[in-house]
Amino acid sequence: MKNQNSKLHPVLPTRRRSGVGKDRVHKRLLRRLGPGSITTVKNYQNGSALILVTISIFILTTLGLGLLTISYGTRHSATRLNNEVAAMLAAEAGYEKAIYWMSQQNDMLSALQESVPGTSGTLNFPDGYCDYQIDFYSLINARPAYRIVSNGHSGVFTRTVDVLVVQAISGWDMGICRVPTGMGSTTKVYFADGEVIDMPVHINDFEDYPDEKDIYIQGNPNFLRNVTMGESRYTDGGADKYASVMDLFESGINFDQPNSKITVEDSVQSKIDRFKDSTKLQYRFVPTAQAPVPNPQAAVQLEFFVEDGIGKVRITNDCTVLGYKRNSDNKTYDFMIKPGGSESTPYMRYYIYSYHYMPEDAEEDSQRITRTIEQTYVSQSFGGMESEPGGQIYVDGNVIIGGDKSAYNGDQLVKGKITIVATGNIWIADSIKVDGPHDPDGKPSENNPNILGLVTQGVIKVVDPGMSRYSYDYKNKYPGTPDDISNSEYVPIGRLDGYQQYRRYLPDPMVVEAALTLAGGGWGAENVERGHYGGRLQDGGHQDDLVVYGSITESIRGVVGVIGNDGYLKYYYFDERLVEGILPGDMWLGGKFIPAPAGWRDYRPG
Repeated sequence: MKNQNSKLHPVLPTRRRSGVGKDRVHKRLLRRLGPGSITTVKNYQNGSALILVTISIFILTTLGLGLLTISYGTRHSATRLNNEVAAMLAAEAGYEKAIYWMSQQNDMLSALQESVPGTSGTLNFPDGYCDYQIDFYSLINARPAYRIVSNGHSGVFTRTVDVLVVQAISGWDMGICRVPTGMGSTTKVYFADGEVIDMPVHINDFEDYPDEKDIYIQGNPNFLRNVTMGESRYTDGGADKYASVMDLFESGINFDQPNSKITVEDSVQSKIDRFKDSTKLQYRFVPTAQAPVPNPQAAVQLEFFVEDGIGKVRITNDCTVLGYKRNSDNKTYDFMIKPGGSESTPYMRYYIYSYHYMPEDAEEDSQRITRTIEQTYVSQSFGGMESEPGGQIYVDGNVIIGGDKSAYNGDQLVKGKITIVATGNIWIADSIKVDGPHDPDGKPSENNPNILGLVTQGVIKVVDPGMSRYSYDYKNKYPGTPDDISNSEYVPIGRLDGYQQYRRYLPDPMVVEAALTLAGGGWGAENVERGHYGGRLQDGGHQDDLVVYGSITESIRGVVGVIGNDGYLKYYYFDERLVEGILPGDMWLGGKFIPAPAGWRDYRPG
């Protein structure tokens, strides 16, 4: 059946569409849209692109601004940090400069009192500068404390270092680790195998031998505390002088440290002058030697004891020591620094203690008196502040410490705080201990309030009791025996050995609990044997023990004993109470200043 509408809707043949056809369709579409349609389409397309470009520009601009902001902030933070670090480093540089200046002064208190240039200053750097100021701050018991304030500046930043410093106190300070053997010669002193040194040790730079170690070691001694050296670790050529011994210093060793002032005459004299001026007049002594004996040496004898719980000292003025000196350099080590000596002959043999006399009427003439330790107490004044009170006795001459054991039935016993200063020698003729609690190892306990300081411009030596027992040497008749002579009375020391009053010996062990400071020589024992000549008398004839609880500061080394032969074996222990300023007199001569406990602060001011 045919479609009725076939005539109305004839079937058209199929054509392949081509680009021409597309153009016709497009033209028809444009005719239907009207004459403004071309502009409209183009505007539509251009508008879309503009929106996209605008959005892109906005995003990129935002990102750029963000990156610029971050970059600026980073640079600004870096600049701030750099300036602040520079300010802090500048402040620390000012502190180091101040510390160095202090180490160069003979006496800090005198430098401040005299306004010596250098107590303040300014340092300039490429990225900043600093200004610093040094002042006396306070007293820790009898130990001066100083304040250093250093302000570092860089850009808009300021950092401040504010530090309280004190003079370093070592256990065993040496000008040189050598012993005089003649008027112009010295020899090395060795720390020996198995020896125990329970003290911090410092040795000044001995410039005569820059390519040799200034500490001499045999075997494996035990250094239980820190060791400091004035010299460099390296030779002038850069070789390591200490490579072979570094393992011995278990508590550390530091090099290029400031020298102790014990070898600086002006530094010692400044301290002693201040001590003398602050000592009560009745305890400043200028003894005269009145007994008619060979080589008379003027001295004051001190005997410490405790009576009814009170510390006392018996003082005998105008004593006369019969001095003895061998003329040959090759017999004993009894040398000291020669006052005014030349570079070629800096040392001299001095008169050692043989025995001594006091004036016959010493009691009646008040040349022998007994006082409590507290009666010698004074307070030194610095910068308007006063130190804790302590005892002071000043002797322009020699001092003998010790007496007849039968007098008080015991060793020398010190109850109180006291320092003795002598311009001559200090001869120790008995064990010296402090009263109060001691630790199980024998050291004075931390809470023990009693202390003794001995300071001399000569030497401090343990006497030889045999000099009163024998009145001769091997070749020459030694004049005089310890009997009473015209207007003078023989004074025994130590322990009685037999029925004859002058036959004496010292205790074994010999114990000395004190801080020892020697500007004129070394700590040790007198008449220690050299070669085959007769040496000192020991208790029972064998080598005894010498025990020190305290500290030792000596300008040169002294001989304590010849191992296995004569003298003493040494056992030295540091008394930590000394760092607390317990000892009166401010007689410390360390060249280094260190921050006090909790004494360091650094901050931004304002």
